Amino acid sequence: MAYEFATYERRPAEHVAIVTMNRPASMNALHNPASQEMAAIWDDFAADPELWVAILTGAGERAFSAGMDLKWQQGAGDPDRPPSGWGGLLTRFDLSKPIIAAVNGWAMGGGLEIALACDVIIAAEHAQLGLPEVRVGTVGSDSGGIHRLPRQIPQKIAQGMMLTGRPIGAAEAHRIGLVNEVVPADQLLPAALRWAGWMVEAAPLAVRGAKEASRAGLDLPLEAAILRRYRGVDRNRDSADQEEGRQAFEEKRPPRWTGR
Repeated sequence: MAYEFATYERRPAEHVAIVTMNRPASMNALHNPASQEMAAIWDDFAADPELWVAILTGAGERAFSAGMDLKWQQGAGDPDRPPSGWGGLLTRFDLSKPIIAAVNGWAMGGGLEIALACDVIIAAEHAQLGLPEVRVGTVGSDSGGIHRLPRQIPQKIAQGMMLTGRPIGAAEAHRIGLVNEVVPADQLLPAALRWAGWMVEAAPLAVRGAKEASRAGLDLPLEAAILRRYRGVDRNRDSADQEEGRQAFEEKRPPRWTGR
């Protein structure tokens, strides 16, 4: 399927998909049609058994995404906005496959919120990340940024970013734990592919089970989180891959994962 506002590169031999927000003239700002396309892409990625990890980035060198396209913004009740939110991702909580954000420039407002919805963030050295909504008189409560950010970095640092709207650079984002790795711009995609390769080396159902359980247990007391049953963990426990992992370890050979 052809997309107008995004590109979707499937690499089934590597078990990797590369998704690119493709509106470089507007710094990859998203509007409802773009979010609809992104939602369809994430549906395809979730359903494809050969794709285990996705990399999300933006077209060009200036921006990952400048957030919502204010010229198109029509309010939270707009029926053209996908139920999974901006970028087809912000309010989608059922996607257990990991997503790596490759932040290639500005990640502002909804752009940062999309990165926060990913599992790993790799940033180019020139990247800038921020939630500037208060500086234009809005609060991004329905898109999740003000709720995700304080859960991912120390609260006082998150409050400082949210209440001033000032962006931070990639090095500072790495220092505070918001970003996993910072690399030169020309090394961004290779770095993201390296992280994807590390994930693909692991059993796919185990990776998904770990993501599901860790996210679901975050807001529970420790005892409740440990004692809770998780569907993804149970599925992995009953999988052929778990047995393959044991056999490969005993036979001192690389495992051959099937995702089953």
